[in-house]
Amino acid sequence: MKQLFLRSWCNKQTVIICIISLVLFVSVFSVVYYLSTKKSIMLEMNRETIEVSTHAKTVEQLLQEQNIDVAAHDKISPSPSTPIVNDMAISWKQAKKVTISVDGNQSKVWTTETKVKDILKEANIEVSEHDSLSQELDTELGAENEISIQKAFQVTLVDDVNKRKVWSTSTTVANFLKENGIQLNEFDRIKNNLEDAITPQSKIVVVRVEKVIDVVENSLNFEIIKEQDASLEEGKETVVTEGQKGLIIKTYESIKENGKVVAKNLKSESKGKEPKNQVVAIGTKKIVRSKNSTDTTAKKESTVSDSTVNPNSMDSKSTISYDSTEPAIGSEFYVIATAYTPYCKGCSGTSATGINLRLNPDMKAIAVDPSVIKLGSKVWVEGYGTAIAVDTGGAIKGNKIDILVQSETQAINWGVKRVRIKVIN
Repeated sequence: MKQLFLRSWCNKQTVIICIISLVLFVSVFSVVYYLSTKKSIMLEMNRETIEVSTHAKTVEQLLQEQNIDVAAHDKISPSPSTPIVNDMAISWKQAKKVTISVDGNQSKVWTTETKVKDILKEANIEVSEHDSLSQELDTELGAENEISIQKAFQVTLVDDVNKRKVWSTSTTVANFLKENGIQLNEFDRIKNNLEDAITPQSKIVVVRVEKVIDVVENSLNFEIIKEQDASLEEGKETVVTEGQKGLIIKTYESIKENGKVVAKNLKSESKGKEPKNQVVAIGTKKIVRSKNSTDTTAKKESTVSDSTVNPNSMDSKSTISYDSTEPAIGSEFYVIATAYTPYCKGCSGTSATGINLRLNPDMKAIAVDPSVIKLGSKVWVEGYGTAIAVDTGGAIKGNKIDILVQSETQAINWGVKRVRIKVIN
């Protein structure tokens, strides 16, 4: 009986062991099978990639399995409804809200992009090379999630005499000058107010101002002193001492704006050389002549001599008769012509170029404005002939000349005329 019991107990124990072994086998097999049926997935989450094993059937289930809360603006690739396959790559990019300010006008956008240029492109905002951005286009968006843009516009800049269009994002005139590196010298000025706001219609005007010191030397005319000389025959004159012109030095301060003189002030005046007066002897010696033929001849010779010395004694009907052949070449224009004589009251008889006109009665000469006709020029004058520009005159300014004649009568007969001239050389 005892042996039968032991045999029965052993059979039961064997069965239990077999059952336990079977359960363990099934469990292990199930686990192994479960694990072996999982799919391997590469999941990218905001630039971080992890490997995931899953039994999820769709992308959406996988994301839920990973406790990823997908917002409306997030980007999932492939789409959430896509079935899961082994070795699949899934990307989840979380969107963030970015504030974009264009010339102070703000807008907010949701984006998964990280670079500034990609965010602006997605927001359909174009920028040019002249625009000013708070962050460079190729940089990653900063933590503040904000992009500021100042749109550039063209402004008219007049600097000195140069006018051009300049791109600017400045808000005031002062900022514009600094942005474009425009330096102002000591006397330069800006026509605009530095605090004025800049707009596309703005015109910035820079006036370049300079002060220039000019030293001008002017001649001083000498006086003619006439002295009576009892040893000199009455009616005759002779120069005892040649006159010499003096020199006066004037210093001017000229103010130029953009190269043009707008003001000229006399700062100082001094005499460089005093003029030397010219002394002329006037004959007072009376000559008594006999009535014989010899005396008559002498008287005639004396009369001729007097006429030569002083052409004012010529017949009042005397006129000017010159060769007026017109040259083929020359710079031609019209002038107002008057006439003068070297024997006028107060005249020295010496031209501005130093020629004694009284000793050259046959010379054809004219007085000119040297700024119009250079001294020494050969000039053909209508009705007068070819003359040399040897003299100047206080009243001879611009297109005006004075022709040389040998008597006051000739000067009066000439009068004032508008004549054609040719400057030959």
